[in-house]
Amino acid sequence: MAESEWRGRFAPDLAEIETLAESARSRLPEPFASAARAVVLRVEDLADDATLDALGIEDPFELTGLYDGIPLTQKSLMDVPQQPDAIWLFRAAILDEWVARGDVALDVLVTHVFVHELAHHLGWSDADIARIDRWWE
Repeated sequence: MAESEWRGRFAPDLAEIETLAESARSRLPEPFASAARAVVLRVEDLADDATLDALGIEDPFELTGLYDGIPLTQKSLMDVPQQPDAIWLFRAAILDEWVARGDVALDVLVTHVFVHELAHHLGWSDADIARIDRWWE
């Protein structure tokens, strides 16, 4: 979205963040696209207290996304899923990072967070992801 298109607008709502993530999902090449289609996308403003407590995170603005499920590398045909695998994106935390960075387009940031969480679904660790995605540099 061009700068002039943002004038007079409010911050993107949950649906707009979801649209950006779905756009990122639609552009993935195979075999990643197939894996991504099997994951439910959820967008909330911030992670809930139970999630933050479970992760040992005090500041909800530190968590922009979360993969909730069993990575493909750990799944068994004998497993009975209790819930679908999900990628959570946290709108307020993403917008906070976007403003703090000031050097990246919102769609690029949302794509980055979505793909990072999808990598966890594929079985990649944070260390694996960091070797190819030097995002913080």
